[in-house]
Amino acid sequence: MRLFLTSVFVCLFLFLCFQTAQAQDTATAKTGKGKAKIQYGIASFYSNKFNGRKTANGEIFSQQKFTAAHNSLPLGTYVRVTNLRNKRTVIVKVNDRLHARNKRLIDLTKAAAQKLGFIKAGLVRVKIEVLGKKPPSSQN
Repeated sequence: MRLFLTSVFVCLFLFLCFQTAQAQDTATAKTGKGKAKIQYGIASFYSNKFNGRKTANGEIFSQQKFTAAHNSLPLGTYVRVTNLRNKRTVIVKVNDRLHARNKRLIDLTKAAAQKLGFIKAGLVRVKIEVLGKKPPSSQN
């Protein structure tokens, strides 16, 4: 019985440690209004099969534009994405949504992924800073 209880506590401890580590991976900084201003997570880039299809906001998708898919930010929001490995940045407009089961934070066009320097890797850890609905004056 004692061995069983010890095993249960060890499993519970490991589970809680894993959940804490997972929560830190998608940590966000909150503003006064409760909206996420900075987010951390994994970025990927769109497959070529989406070229020419409509995005969630009705625009036609193009790999040459600086746009992105994100599940929680409002469509039309501009964000600065920073590759945490090499510190390169790009500004993109959120105009699409990720698949509901996708665990990644953001999906970028190939043009944006190339500017961030992760085409060969396919995935990269990024920081996302929300800039707002107005296009930034010095975009890309």
